[in-house]
Order: sequence, then structure tokens, then C-alpha cells
Amino acid sequence: MIPWANPLAQYRSHESEILAAMVRVLESNSYILGGEVESFERAFANYCGMAHGVGVGSGTDALILALRALDIGASDEVITVSHTAVATVAAILACGATPVLVDVDPAYYTVDPACIEAAITSRSKAIVAVHLYGQPADMDAIAAIGRRRGLRIVEDCAQATGGRYRGRRVGGLGDIACFSFYPTKNLGAIGDGGMVVTADEALASRVRRLRQYGWDESRNTLEIGVNSRLDSLQAAILHAKLPHLDADNVRRAAIASRYDRAFAGLPLTLPATSSEDTHVYHLYVVRCEQRDRLSAHLAADQIGSAVHYPVPVHQQHGYAERVIVTDGGLPVTTGLADQILSLPIYPELSDAEVDLVITSIRRYYALPR
Repeated sequence: MIPWANPLAQYRSHESEILAAMVRVLESNSYILGGEVESFERAFANYCGMAHGVGVGSGTDALILALRALDIGASDEVITVSHTAVATVAAILACGATPVLVDVDPAYYTVDPACIEAAITSRSKAIVAVHLYGQPADMDAIAAIGRRRGLRIVEDCAQATGGRYRGRRVGGLGDIACFSFYPTKNLGAIGDGGMVVTADEALASRVRRLRQYGWDESRNTLEIGVNSRLDSLQAAILHAKLPHLDADNVRRAAIASRYDRAFAGLPLTLPATSSEDTHVYHLYVVRCEQRDRLSAHLAADQIGSAVHYPVPVHQQHGYAERVIVTDGGLPVTTGLADQILSLPIYPELSDAEVDLVITSIRRYYALPR
């Protein structure tokens, strides 16, 4: 079976370095925060071109703590998209704020800047820009709206670690940025983990307090916080894998390019990319009619696929009742949900396995309907 994602293969490709990092931590007698986490925070922030990195328990926690550090809470509205992992919207709700959901661009599937302006009210305080599937959102347009309307910009970089927008790394394009190290991500832990990065020292200091009960360095409580700490073991594993990230992303792009060439002319909408940006292909998502039939055909050929995401957040129970959807609905978002399919893509996917995926899909479209 060729899975759509394969974190075990990622571990095996860096096994000796990961095991050495784990042994170092196990023998250090320091397992929460400490030197391993601080070292990785510095390395990752530097990778993103930012001054400060703060390791936390998950990508969702990174979003929650970033929003709280920006003083976003009850009575505030935060603009984002419904076509995203539910964590984006869950984090806004966890802060007590109201998510205002707008539509996505029909080509890139990231937030459509043209839809943001109409969603702004007197309660609007921030925009969460999601770099979906590895494709950077249009940050120049989003940042211009933020400056003009006095809104803070939060980057949700969970799916785009290593991506570039107009030559700049994602994570350095807004006020504060959030990353996930979930095992299937481009830079994945062997467990959970997340990071907040920012150029703003005051914001970074506040996130550090909030991740650990609101303590300062002397463990005096300055405000109410939570327990969301990146542990030393995950930090060491991530630090060991970080030097390989760019090469891994190059391999993802090479696989995507092979798919692009092989599927040209088929009744598939392939991922749109901008020549000015670097898409890092956390996911390779096609759009097609009768998506479920194609998925079943692939499964019969022992090829995995997935749907990201089958139900938009504004249509999910528990969220639908607590979000605001802009006038006119979200036609692009709802149209995508029935047609998108994620194909296998990860650095360890062999050329032979890529050939099998290509052959299966081309054979599917050669079959009589």
C-alpha cells in the first residue's frame, strides 16, 4: 500500500540522527523546556528569519497563545477561512473571540483578499492567513488591508514550513506566526509540537509566559496562562531534522512537477502555483468530478488518498452555531469540498511509487464511463 502520507518513512530516512538526539535527551536528565528547546527555538526562528521562537505543545496551542498575546478575546472578531483544518477556527473560539469566515481564492484555495474587506466590522481585530497545502497566501494584499484597517496579522503556517512568498520565508510576513510539527507535516515531530515565531520581543515574551501558567522567569504569576510546553525530546528530534527540510521540500516539489506533467490534459484541476512564490507541497491536491470514484479506484490499486477537507468548518456541528459567515455564503469553499483529493506526496516516495500513482490515475481516465 502506498499511503498518502508516511511519517514512518521520514523517521527511517533520518533514523541515526533522530536516535542520537533521543539518547542525548534521555541521558540529560532534563525533559521539559531547557537547553534542547531553547536551542531549537533559536535555530527555527533563524530559519524563518525571525528574532524569536517559542516552542509550545501543538500547532493549535500556537494559534491560541498567539491570539491571546495579541489581546484577542471576548467581543472581538477574527477573520479567517472555512476551508482549513478545523484547528484554525477552534483556536479563535478557544480565545473567546468570534470567527468570521470568508471565501477562498478559486485558483490557490487560500483566503481571497477581496473578500476580507467586506467582512470587517468595528469588532474586527485580526486576520488569520492560512498558507494552505504549502501555498503561501497573498500576504502583500492581506498586510495592506491590515495596515489600512488597523488589524493584526497572524500567519497559520502549519502546512507551509519552508515556503516562501516573494522570496521571504513564511512566518515572517505578519505580526506573529504559528507552526505545527504534527508528524505528517513537512517538518514533523514524533508526537505533537508547535512553535510561535515573531520579530516582536514583547509578543514573544508574553507567549513564553502564557505557555507556562503566566509565570515570569522567577515563576511569579503575571497573568493566567496554560500548560503548553514543547518537550525536550521533540525539540531534539525536530532540530535533527531541520537541516534536511529544504532538501525534503525540493523532493516534494519534484514529485509535484512529475504529477503536473503526467496529469496535463486529464479532467483534473491541478494545484495552481505562483512563479513568485515557493509552494512546499505539504499536500498535492487535485480537483475533479466524482472524486469518491477516483479515490476508490486508487484504493483498489493499493494507493492511499485523503480529503482536506470534506466538510467546511462553517458546516460542522458545534462550529456552525458559533461562527459568522459573510453575506453571499462561501461558494468557492463549498464547491471545493465535494471535488478535492489529496494524492500521495512525501520526500521518501520513490520514483517507482510515483509511477504507480500516475499509471493508476491515467488508467482511471482511460476507462469507459
